[in-house]
Amino acid sequence: MSLLALGEFHRFSAAESDFLYLVPSAAVFQLDEPSRAVLDLLGAGPLPVAAILEQLPYPADALRETIAELIGARALRYANAQPESVPRELPPSGFPLSTLVLNVSNQCNLSCAYCYEYGEDKIVDTAFGAQPKFMSQATADAAVDFLLGQCGPQKLVHLTFFGGETLLNFRVVKTTIAYARQRAEQAGKRIDFSLTTNATLLSEEIIEYLAENEVGVTISIDGPREMQDQFRVYHNGVGSYDVIAPKIRSLLQRHRSRPIGARVTLTSQTLDAGRIFRHLREEIGFWEVGFAPVTTSPNRLYAIGESGFDRMLAQFRELADEFLECSAAGRHHGFSNVRDTLEEIHKGVSKAYPCGAGLGLMGVSTDGDVALCHRFAGSDSHKIGSVGNGIDRQVQVRWLEQHHIAEKTDCSRCWARPLCSGGCYHEAHVRYGDTAHPNLHYCEWIRGWTDTCLRIYGALWVRNPKFLEQLDQEPEYETSAAS
Repeated sequence: MSLLALGEFHRFSAAESDFLYLVPSAAVFQLDEPSRAVLDLLGAGPLPVAAILEQLPYPADALRETIAELIGARALRYANAQPESVPRELPPSGFPLSTLVLNVSNQCNLSCAYCYEYGEDKIVDTAFGAQPKFMSQATADAAVDFLLGQCGPQKLVHLTFFGGETLLNFRVVKTTIAYARQRAEQAGKRIDFSLTTNATLLSEEIIEYLAENEVGVTISIDGPREMQDQFRVYHNGVGSYDVIAPKIRSLLQRHRSRPIGARVTLTSQTLDAGRIFRHLREEIGFWEVGFAPVTTSPNRLYAIGESGFDRMLAQFRELADEFLECSAAGRHHGFSNVRDTLEEIHKGVSKAYPCGAGLGLMGVSTDGDVALCHRFAGSDSHKIGSVGNGIDRQVQVRWLEQHHIAEKTDCSRCWARPLCSGGCYHEAHVRYGDTAHPNLHYCEWIRGWTDTCLRIYGALWVRNPKFLEQLDQEPEYETSAAS
């Protein structure tokens, strides 16, 4: 006699409705009364179909249909069948490159205590010290050709300028954009440009250029003056807030063609996410604000401990609730962490790898070496090629084999794996000395945050499904920097 058992899913409730997050398929399934009753009954253990039909007060034909639907969705499985394992499939050879990050400078005019590039946690190898301070124009042009040569059939690719402080090499940024546009047109493709900056070097000339050329801008900023000046200081220890605040306001006033986002690093000493968000979104006027916990070894004073992750999750949940109320009413909120996760949920993202590093995204160091991502640029240990010689496919395949989620025992059994897949490689390198190590120190945080976003998704499914439809499209932006 075949017994039915529960499949692999995460169950959650939102807007007085019950849902399943179906782990193998990364799909969201809304439960009706019969399906809820079947799952509740099988929660006590496997049963034959006949026993389910006998014990539940619904017409037999309707129950059989419900059971078949749940089996098809893989919410139910036959108890004698082997549970599904994570497939060990590698991406196809020559997987197209979609985003290239150019570290045009490895110098910075600030001395942020927690910076992974310049702090005690920086990656050190014998080659790093030989890196040029600034990327040359020839190297930048070669990187553009590398991107266009590795992007396959994609018509739109992304070129991001990074540092150090990006604007220390603004001359190369400008010339590279002009060259890239010319080469993209010849290749029948489009390139989207963006950069990250600490805003200290923004001038009217630079702002005008960014606006006219529709360059996306992300500002690294940690909040109000006392939080910004806690760590984001000049080499003489002077804080940077009073320098950058008026420059950012000028940028927001002039640059309306693209949204300007703030990227915040949270530390144990600057962990008031709600206050930071309101200052940056409502008082400064950023279109969106995104947060990331500091990447550092656990013994640093500013490292976030277990209680800090609990506090951060509570604050994120408050902001997510605000996001829900705004989105349900058709208003923009600006908390990018929740929107980014909702988009992945809506698109059914199921990751074998936590991000596109070494695959669809790569970083280029100032000398033209190609690394897994911008955080590893300049490290020989994480090099997978060069803009002149291309990608070393053997190195890339070996790396992909070693970092597949199927190789991470803890992760391959976790219900949140489709959206996490073990977490950031650079975080793992800093924390555990091994890029393949899962980031076990924030597993509970990730599961808690994923559950929160699923609940927001379910509530919007019920309250404003048109918002979810927008996640399939490019976002539309208001003409005003603040709303």
